[in-house]
Amino acid sequence: MKHPRTDKNRIVISGAVALLLLLAACAIPVSAADSPTVVVTSYKVTPSVLAPNGYGTIQVTLTNTAGTAVLKESSGVSPAGEFQTTKSTDIPAQIDSVQLVGTEIKVIDGNFKHFGAIGPGQSVDVTFSIQAPATEGLYFPEVWVEINGGKNVRYPVPVNVNADQYVMQSPTLVVYKELPESVNPGDRFPVNLTFTNAGAIRASDIVLTTSTSSTSLGAVGPNTISLAPINGGEQQAVTLSFITDRNVPVGLAKIMLAIDYKLPDGTPAHQDEVIEVPIKGESELGFVSVDTSPRRVAAGEPFDITIRIENTGTGEAKQVAATIDLPMTGTKQSFIGKIKPGNDAPAIFMLDGGKSGTYEYNTTITYTDDLGTHTVTSPMSLRVTPQDYTGAIVMAIIIILAGGFVIYRYWYIPRKNGNGALPWVKKN
Repeated sequence: MKHPRTDKNRIVISGAVALLLLLAACAIPVSAADSPTVVVTSYKVTPSVLAPNGYGTIQVTLTNTAGTAVLKESSGVSPAGEFQTTKSTDIPAQIDSVQLVGTEIKVIDGNFKHFGAIGPGQSVDVTFSIQAPATEGLYFPEVWVEINGGKNVRYPVPVNVNADQYVMQSPTLVVYKELPESVNPGDRFPVNLTFTNAGAIRASDIVLTTSTSSTSLGAVGPNTISLAPINGGEQQAVTLSFITDRNVPVGLAKIMLAIDYKLPDGTPAHQDEVIEVPIKGESELGFVSVDTSPRRVAAGEPFDITIRIENTGTGEAKQVAATIDLPMTGTKQSFIGKIKPGNDAPAIFMLDGGKSGTYEYNTTITYTDDLGTHTVTSPMSLRVTPQDYTGAIVMAIIIILAGGFVIYRYWYIPRKNGNGALPWVKKN
């Protein structure tokens, strides 16, 4: 026979155990992400070189590298012993303090004893006001970041106090550009780049990205290329190829060059360069047709020659003039002016005439464009036919016949008849 007190104790114990399990389920996370990590992603010392006892600032960027840090918690346990609902909560990085620590560098302002929190993937800038020591040299004060429940950060920042030997220690990429003196629209051209690291330490993960100011100018190949690391004092050459179409505007076309690289400590660096490409249109003049007026040139008769000149190039032809060297008198020079690409214009010459025969002569065109002064000469031929006397001969025959008739009628016949009467008129 069971004792009633024993049964009552069992009931109390069972209830207590169930309550403890429920409380544990509510308090224990279902799943927790890794604790967030704070790092110093960049720093900047202003001015870059401090005078002894001079004042400046150090700005550092703190970043919470945890992109999706969350904490999931249950709201309770069902009668069947299963979790019911959960909630997710972002886990920020709780920063207790941020300080700049250094025995030589004096911190005037900027140490934070109670900093706050940085959310997952977020960054915040912290600025310290400092005073340099009286002695020249390179100093390394440290940024101390105390993280609640996380790994503390210690990051040294170099501060140059009037030390010339350290001024150019960071990587400094100097770009030498070599390209053609001029580019004709529609042509392809190379650009030779020489990268020199004028600093003393290595630049790595170098990436070049090109972009252009016109859709008529583009790169042949990828717009982004990678370079090998460049140590201090070393060089590296790269050749880029670009192409234009015939519609590219004449003048200076710009190619933007973005250079991204990293310092030895992983700090990213960026610089921009501009490549200016001189686009100069080149005009090309040629002869379209040669006409004379009248179409049949006869000896001794005045006539005109019209020569049409066409510009098949990509630039405007200016100060266009044409001359011919026919051995005749008249206007043998014609000034045209400008001819735009794809257009033509006439050169008109008015001549007084000459002897019959075939004349071989030269037509010379002079003009200027963006590339200078040019001359084009083309041999031509002109046929001058002998003068046609057929009309004069016919007229002379008519005149002779008319004159003979008049003489016969009014002189010969009257003289023959004696009285001037016609032959068929009888004499009295």
